[in-house]
Amino acid sequence: MRPSFRKFVGMVVLVVFVITYAFVAMVIGDLTLQQASTAVRFLYFAVAGLAWTIPAGAIIWWMERKRS
Repeated sequence: MRPSFRKFVGMVVLVVFVITYAFVAMVIGDLTLQQASTAVRFLYFAVAGLAWTIPAGAIIWWMERKRS
């Protein structure tokens, strides 16, 4: 796959992933933590807000790797 096409595909996948992840994390947090304490909600959203970086890093790594 040409590097420019790989970067385009990776960009599209990354944008779709981040939007979907944010929506799903928000819905899960809203539906399951309505009665939880403020500390638990803060902890959930702190972890959920940082967890997307691991798969996003894998997508970026795939975009930037050299042709095999």
